[in-house]
Amino acid sequence: MVTQHEILRLGHQGDGVATGPVYAPATLPGETVSGTLNGTQLTEVRIETPSPERVRPPCRHARTCGGCQLQHASDAFAATWKQEIVAAALEGQGLAAPMRGVVTSPARTRRRAVVSARRTKKGAMAGFHARGSDVIIQIPDCQLVDPKLLKGLPVAEALAVVGGSRKGELSVTLTVTENGLDVAARGGKPTDGPLEIALAQVAERFDLARLAWDDEVIAMRQQPVQRFGAAQVVPPPGAFLQATPEGEATLLAGVREIVGDAAQVVDLFAGCGTFSLPLAASAEVFAVEGDAEMVRALDQGWRQAQGLKKITGTARDLFRRPLVPDEFKTFEAAVIDPPRAGAEAQVAAIAESRLDRVAYVSCNPVTFARDARVLVSSGYHLAWVQVVDQFRWSSHIELVAAFSR
Repeated sequence: MVTQHEILRLGHQGDGVATGPVYAPATLPGETVSGTLNGTQLTEVRIETPSPERVRPPCRHARTCGGCQLQHASDAFAATWKQEIVAAALEGQGLAAPMRGVVTSPARTRRRAVVSARRTKKGAMAGFHARGSDVIIQIPDCQLVDPKLLKGLPVAEALAVVGGSRKGELSVTLTVTENGLDVAARGGKPTDGPLEIALAQVAERFDLARLAWDDEVIAMRQQPVQRFGAAQVVPPPGAFLQATPEGEATLLAGVREIVGDAAQVVDLFAGCGTFSLPLAASAEVFAVEGDAEMVRALDQGWRQAQGLKKITGTARDLFRRPLVPDEFKTFEAAVIDPPRAGAEAQVAAIAESRLDRVAYVSCNPVTFARDARVLVSSGYHLAWVQVVDQFRWSSHIELVAAFSR
C-alpha cells in the first residue's frame, strides 16, 4: 500500500524522518514523499514535493551505492545539518559553544577506503555495498575517493580470485601513499605457500607499494610512506589515517592553535603521529597509543626526521589504564583523539588535573558532548568548536574543540 508523508527532519544516519517515526532514505526536511511502508521504513520512495535544497547527485552510482547518504542535498544544507547535530549534542548536555564555519573536503580526495570484493562465476567484483544490503555495487566512476584509490578496485578483484571464496567476501583496505597503493585484505583463505606466491604476483602485477593479508605482509616493493609534518612514517597495514589530506590539515591547524606555545604536550590516542610529529617542530611530545605497532611506526618516523624536538612514545590501553592526574603535571597542553566511544575514563582524569589547555578531536558528537560536560564541570571553558566534514556526502561528523582553564 502506497502512503504519503511529510519529512520533518533528518536522523543521525541521514534518513528523512516523518511522523511515526517513518524513515525515508534520500529525502530532505520539508519534502512530501510517497512510498511503500515496511514497518518503520519507507521503500520505493517517490519525491512528490522536492526541497529547494535538493540537488542532482554528482555521482552516477548514487542511486544504488550505499557509500554516500547525502548526495541529494546541497553542500550548504549538509554543512548546516552537521553543525546543528553537534550543537544539539552539546545542548543535550547543557552546553553551548561558538561554532566555526564547517570545512568540507573537496570531492575525489578520500585517500583511504575499505571496499568489499567477492568471487563470481566469471571472475570477481569489488566496490561498496548497496544501502542496507550485502550486495556489492561496482563504483568505477566514484566521485568520493581519490582517482589513485580507484585503481585499487582491480587489485581487490584479483585478490578475491586468488584468495577469496564463493561464500564469503574480502574486506580490502586501500590507502594512497607517496609511493603507490597500500593494500590490506581480510577475510580470505588461510595463507600457504602457493597462495603467498599468487598474492606476491598480484602485488607485482599492479606495482603495489605493499600488500598485507590478514596483517601478514606478503610483499613490500616500496615503503608505503605517509608524511606527518617533517616526518615520513610507514604505518602498519590497515592502520588508522585521517580520511583526506584537507581534513587532516584542518584538524591539525585547530590543534596547533589550541596548543599554542606549549613546550610540553601529551598526545593521547596518538596513532602513528598525525598530531605528535607536526607538534614536535616546536614542543616536546609524550605520545600514548594502544597499538604498539603504531607507536613503533611513530618512533621510527621521528628518529629519521630532522629538526624535531623529542617525542617519547609508549603503548598503553587508555581505556583500561588512563593516565592519572599526577602524570599530567609536566605538561602544559593535551591533545586527545579517541575512537567513537570517546574517552570517559581518560577525560575524568584530565578533569582532575591542572592541564591548562586541551585540544579534543572527535568523530562522534554524542560522546564528545558527554566528555565536554565533564571537562566544563571541572572548570574548563569550551572556547569554540570546528566541524570538519572530511567524510563528504555521508552522515559522519568530525570536529576539533578548544578547552582551557
